[in-house]
Amino acid sequence: MSNRRILVADDDRKAVEMVSLYLKREGYEVLPAYDGPTSLELARNAHPALIVLDLMLPGIDGLDICRLLRQESNVPIIMLTARATEEDKLAGLELGADDYVTKPFSPRELVARIRTVLRRVGETAETVEEDASFGSLTVSFRRHEVRVDGRRIALTPSEFGVLATLVREPGRAFTRQQLLEKALGHSFDGLERNVDVHVMNLRRKLGFGPDDPIKAVYGVGYKFEVGDHAR
Repeated sequence: MSNRRILVADDDRKAVEMVSLYLKREGYEVLPAYDGPTSLELARNAHPALIVLDLMLPGIDGLDICRLLRQESNVPIIMLTARATEEDKLAGLELGADDYVTKPFSPRELVARIRTVLRRVGETAETVEEDASFGSLTVSFRRHEVRVDGRRIALTPSEFGVLATLVREPGRAFTRQQLLEKALGHSFDGLERNVDVHVMNLRRKLGFGPDDPIKAVYGVGYKFEVGDHAR
């Protein structure tokens, strides 16, 4: 996988050309795709560092592609959507996308978000922090890896970022905005509800049920409560 290779999938050729122009100016290699089957093939075979994925692609839509890729890869995905409702915007996040951008969008903003996601992935991979273990849960910051009872749990970069931020400071209550900024790298327009979706996905994947160490703090946000998981 090249860390400079970006797959841009959108049936709007002018939009792909514009985004490609900005990305190439930043030194990225761009893989253009204009329909669902081509996008899925490139995602699987060309090993991009990140995918910009339109929600409404012909052949296979963006949500289905995201769902399929999440069964086999943790590649960062930024969804593009022209739909206006918050529920539509969050649909991709619920399937494991890392971020979304609403159309019409600024190419500069999209490139900034791409840089943010890739930087976050790179920083996590390069960190020399020791593993954090809480009972059956182990978080490896260096390997960007989470295990429960020795079983590797596949997380997206954003899901890992939220969990890593919480476990670095057990017991501390983070606001949703703090998690957006610390874990997801958002210093610009980002819905705080995005964090709720990532936490929902984390709880489902970690599978602790009522003993889940990620606790909601009413009126604030979330914290990682060690409790029995420290044994």
